[in-house]
Amino acid sequence: MTIIADITLPSTTFPLGRVLQSFPDATMELERVVPLRETIMPFLWVEGSDPATVESSLREHSQVKSVDVLTTAGTETLFEVHWSPAADGLAEALLNTHATVLDARGTAESWDFRLRFSAHEDLSTFNVALTEKGIPVTLRRIYHPPLDDVAPMSPIQRETLLTAYRRGYFRIPRDISQADLAEELDISDSALSQRIRRSVSKLIERDILTEDQASN
Repeated sequence: MTIIADITLPSTTFPLGRVLQSFPDATMELERVVPLRETIMPFLWVEGSDPATVESSLREHSQVKSVDVLTTAGTETLFEVHWSPAADGLAEALLNTHATVLDARGTAESWDFRLRFSAHEDLSTFNVALTEKGIPVTLRRIYHPPLDDVAPMSPIQRETLLTAYRRGYFRIPRDISQADLAEELDISDSALSQRIRRSVSKLIERDILTEDQASN
């Protein structure tokens, strides 16, 4: 049965966390993580530090293959970062257990993750892998979300997602920019980004998580 785990890791114990050591006032949030064969590609929101300085720090990191600045929304900047998981205990553990990162945000001190595993055995394997790498894991919560324990999407979230889809926001390349879509909806870029992220999160909780649980 699908299991959700909320964990905390010290920022000093994995490469992405160590990037923030030079930016004590910054916060980071993963937009999503795309596992590939030999790389992990986080879409990373950064707030509280100069984007150019953060970009330079990322480029200088030995495990970073490439960095691109995708957009800026208010005080937040979205980066696309291609990492090599080599010598990264966290990345290796995520890939090897097929864990899904539902939420991840951090500061210079620590990172909080919400991870989904297909079974409890995968969570145990993940925990053992990090322990063997010397990465201390604080397990805050473990649960099996019931099928009906999913908050409904609000009308505003639904309308925002539908409008974004109809206007070609999710196409590659996009038919409409984030700034233009935000202007059309009469909200800020940052508000649009947060609303879309929350809406997509609701879809995942309602459709993907519940489907996995039903199949198990």
